[in-house]
Order: sequence, then structure tokens, then C-alpha cells
Amino acid sequence: MPMINCAEGALVNYVPSADMPWNLQRATHLFRRIALGTDLDVQLSALTQNPVNVVNRIVDDAYDLPLTPEPQWAFWSLNDYSPNEDIRTQQFVDQLLTWGGQWLEDIKNNGLRDRMSFFWHNHFVTRQEDYLCPSWMYQYHKLLQQYALGNFKEFVRAMGKTPAMLVYLNGIQNTRFDPNENYARELYELFTLGVDNGYTQDDIVETAKALTGWNDTDLADFCNEINFLPAFWDPGQKTIFGRTGNWGYDDVVDILFEERPVEISEHICGKLYRHFVNPKEDLFIIEALAKTFRDNNFELRPVLKQMFSSEHFFDKAHIGTVIPGHIEYFFTFVNEMGFANNSELNFAIGYSAGDFNQAIMNPTDVAGWPGNRDWINSASLPYRWENIANVIAFYYQINGMALPELINFAKTLAEGKENDEVLITRRVIDFFLPKGYQSEIEYEEALKVFKSEIPENYFEDGSWNLDWEYAPAQMFFLINHIANSPEFQLK
Repeated sequence: MPMINCAEGALVNYVPSADMPWNLQRATHLFRRIALGTDLDVQLSALTQNPVNVVNRIVDDAYDLPLTPEPQWAFWSLNDYSPNEDIRTQQFVDQLLTWGGQWLEDIKNNGLRDRMSFFWHNHFVTRQEDYLCPSWMYQYHKLLQQYALGNFKEFVRAMGKTPAMLVYLNGIQNTRFDPNENYARELYELFTLGVDNGYTQDDIVETAKALTGWNDTDLADFCNEINFLPAFWDPGQKTIFGRTGNWGYDDVVDILFEERPVEISEHICGKLYRHFVNPKEDLFIIEALAKTFRDNNFELRPVLKQMFSSEHFFDKAHIGTVIPGHIEYFFTFVNEMGFANNSELNFAIGYSAGDFNQAIMNPTDVAGWPGNRDWINSASLPYRWENIANVIAFYYQINGMALPELINFAKTLAEGKENDEVLITRRVIDFFLPKGYQSEIEYEEALKVFKSEIPENYFEDGSWNLDWEYAPAQMFFLINHIANSPEFQLK
């Protein structure tokens, strides 16, 4: 069935109105898309502020966030490891796992900055399994953070020289004597222009020649830095996008952005739109975002501010239209419930996601994870259903057989009506399901689940409330019931 984008909002600043109120539904929508959710107190605080100011602050804070401190082994080569093979292998494994765990921490806790670094990981794809070196993994990850909201042109320039990319897409094998077209092809097809959009096979061939020379490394000393080797660079004339000269690496990037700015801006803004707004494109909006991108010399921050603060973004038609990846799905739930950060759980979420085709640092292939509907299949759906309950059970155990977060969550939604089981049930449902249930019968079934086995007379005479000893279990049953609804997959 084809997807239809029914939104009507324009790319102007969102101004709350009677028809488009700045309410909890829209605040939840914003935080789910921009930061993998946040707890209710933050969302309610945002409702007391101008939504455009909220967006601008989130984007600016993400831009200013310091990089994750580098590990001791950030620039190690083979000679820095133990000469003992078994010990050295364990060092490699420990470092790879440690930094993978650190990035999971960042993705969960760092809001937009690492929401974006993870997005770019699925754009400028490398696979750690193909290059294996911990220091190269760190240097690649550092670039993702450094340019997450920065200048895209300079991002492209830096990415092609990072060792992880040079190895993954064969740049290290690209010499004047034996040109390798792999990176040149993906530079255009995936990273900047889009498939068959503004380049020819001749452009790829000539670009590959211009990109030669990044081959200077001591392969006997694994993980060594990779530098430019002039003797392996092709100094001859190359014609790229109709321009002829003895072009080198930096010339390729400059010519690309000078000759194909529209194609680049529309390709990147289209990808941002599909990921953060709606999988079904609105070409008019994407073209407007692309113009902003070009007008700001390919700086990402103005585009993100314009997109997230727009009337178009807050249109109700965009709420609940995206199926997040497994990592984003579980982290959003943990953040929204107000559960304390737990490194063990974060690592478990990342590790388990790898069993269902979202292995951090190892996207499916150079095109990345397809995303959205591809996250759901007969194997992954039960995994997503069952592990919402397991996350709650994990916190129940580490809290000493208590679930205060569930009660605090319910009390906040109840707004003082803590003995109104109908209101509580409906508000919990409407929080987790962006468009609610489709029928009153479904609300009634959920109410039965919430009431559990508590005698009806306790609800009728008003003696039941959220401070009852059994209330945490009731909330657990209700959330688990909601999580098994198809609509729960939509964020």
C-alpha cells in the first residue's frame, strides 16, 4: 500500500493556535524525533515555553556539546599493544566493546548531538568488522560527533580521509597504477548526490584517479595512520563535471559542491526529512530546506532549526509516522519513563539489537540500514514486544522490587486525579500511542487490563488510587498491554 503524506503545514515557524495547540502530544512528538524522548517533567516544562525557542535551544546545545573524551588508546597502532598474541587479541576486543558501549551511552543520553551522530553513521557507513582496528573506530566516531550538526562539505572532506573509510571502501588500494573506483562511486551515489543523480561513469573514473595517493601506511604495523603518498597520486589531467585539471583530493570536494549544490542539498535534506519528519517525502518542503542548506554554505544547524521548529513538522499528520530502529525504540521508552541511566542495560539493548540487524558500528552494507518498515518482521516484532516488559522487570529488580518510576509517570499524567482509573488508563494510552486507539472497545479492553483483579467496588467508592500497593503492577500490566499493540511501534 503506498504511503501518503497528508500534512498541510508550511515551512514557517510554528505558532500555537486553537487548531494547532502546543500540547503534550506535540511536545512528545518533538522530543521523540529530536532526542529519543525525555521524561515527562522536561516535556511539561517545554509546554511553558515558546516551541521555537525550545527547538533552537536544543539544537544550539547539541552543537556546543563537547566531544566524548578520547580513550587512552585513541591513536594506538599495533606496536602499542602487547606482543603476546592472546593478550593483544583480548585488548582489541575489550577496546572495541568499550567504545561501542560508550557510544550507546552517548546515543541514549546526549540528545540531538548523538541522535545525529548515529544518523550519520548510517549515511557515511563503515563496518568495524571489515577494518577491526579500535583506534580507527574511535577516529571515525569522533568525526561523526564533530560534524554531527556542523558543515556538511567539510564533513565530506574529512570522512574520505579517515582510516576506517579508506579501508572499508578501498581508498587505501586506490593508486595511480591501479585506480579503485569504490569510494568515488559511493561518494556520489550515496554520500552526496543520490543514485544516478548528476554524475556519469566517466565522472566516477576520473574522480577515482584524483583521489589516489592515500596509501602511505605500514601494513605490518596494523592500525597505523594512513597518509598521503605523492608518488602514488595520479598527477595527470582529469575531467570531473566538465572541469579539467590535474585535480587532487580537495579539488574533488570543492568541484563537487561548486558544480552540484542543488543535487547535494536536496539529497541530504530529503534524507533528513524522511528520517526525522515523515518517510513519505514532501518535495516542496525538501526543496525549501535545501535552499536554506545552500544559503548557509552547507551548515546543518540552520536546516535542523528550520525543520524542527516549522509548522510543517508539528502538523498532526506527521505524528506517529516513523518506526524507529531497535536501539532508538528501547532508549526512547527508557528515557520517557524516567528510568535511571544504566550502562549494563544500555549495552544489553545494543547487543540484542545486533541479533535483529542493527549492530552498532556494523550497518547492513554500504547503503546502511533501510529503516522504518524494514525494522519490523516476524522475528523482530516479538523481540520488541517482549523486551519492553523485560526492561521494566530489570528496573523492578535493581530498584529492590519496586517501580516508583511507573507510579510517578502515572501521577504526572493524572494531574491530581489519582483515583480516576478511566482517565489514567486513557492518558497512558494516548501518551504511548501518538494517535491513540482507533476504537472505544480497545480503550475498554485496556481499562480491564489496568483494573486487573481488584474488586470493582474499590473503584466505585473512590477508595482506589495510585498509592495502592498493587498500583505498580497495574501500570506494568497496562504498559505491557499497550506495548503489544501494533501502534506502539510508531513514534
